[in-house]
Amino acid sequence: MGRVSRARVSAGPGGRESSGVAPQYDAGGEGRPGHGPGPPATVTDPSRPVAIRLEHVSVVRNGRALLDDISWEVGPGERWAVLGPNGSGKTTLLRVVGSSLWPTRGVVELLGERLGHVDMRQLRTRIAVVSASVARSLRPEIPALDVVLTGRFAALETWWNQYSEHDRAEARSLLAGAGFGAEGFAERPFGLLSEGERQQVLLARALMSAPDLLLLDEPAAGLDLGARERFLDRLTSLAGDPAVPPLVLVTHHLEEIPAGMGHVALLREGRLVAAGEIRRTLTSGTVSAAFGVDVVVEERDARWSVRSAGHDRSSDAGS
Repeated sequence: MGRVSRARVSAGPGGRESSGVAPQYDAGGEGRPGHGPGPPATVTDPSRPVAIRLEHVSVVRNGRALLDDISWEVGPGERWAVLGPNGSGKTTLLRVVGSSLWPTRGVVELLGERLGHVDMRQLRTRIAVVSASVARSLRPEIPALDVVLTGRFAALETWWNQYSEHDRAEARSLLAGAGFGAEGFAERPFGLLSEGERQQVLLARALMSAPDLLLLDEPAAGLDLGARERFLDRLTSLAGDPAVPPLVLVTHHLEEIPAGMGHVALLREGRLVAAGEIRRTLTSGTVSAAFGVDVVVEERDARWSVRSAGHDRSSDAGS
């Protein structure tokens, strides 16, 4: 059965609830989290430090606050979706937690290390990012298998490092886990892959580094329906795999949130509208506040959708 959220909250911002051998990631099958009703998966490991802690973080450029007084925490093993309209600060937030952007104000702790007290180059080796900028940085001619291999050392070409047979076997296993184990796919040039295939290869590349934190910046953008659902199936499998590190996915479409995401944060104009457990936080009220439009949010079998509340009012008036 589905769940419809019709709660309304104030539209004002600010509310929130308070390398060795790479691990083997589950490719699905037995033990894979189901798509049926039930709470989303959160894989906790109390022995690990908090993955992300932001305290009153702001990023100001040319007098404009791209992020404004953000306090947010991602615990070990948690899976978060970050939602908001274009220009809300999602990508800026991801750059801060990816240790590639220094905040103007506030405290940032990543994987137990505080920015300003750690070698940023070393910290970045522990964080994997899937984004359009990574795809643009890769040569179109590089084979799919080599793209995955480059993730071992966060490189853009395989000739910069040496790779063992174990590395190559791990890369092939990650491609197979994404559904691309067929003979010949590994040698196909990255530039000739479909958009959906490229995103799957980039995700395999990110996992190849055995990261301690996985960040995905709108990974389903531009995918057709079939490619999107295959990609989200892969993310659902990973979300329930205890070998996969804390995961943060940025999107502005509720339909792109895979099953298994346990938490959500919503942004508007650089401020945090709400953050917390997904079923308590992702409501019609908070989404309406974040996007500035009156909507109705629905959840069915751990997947989310949204529609205009005006449609419901029109239907009620006609009945």
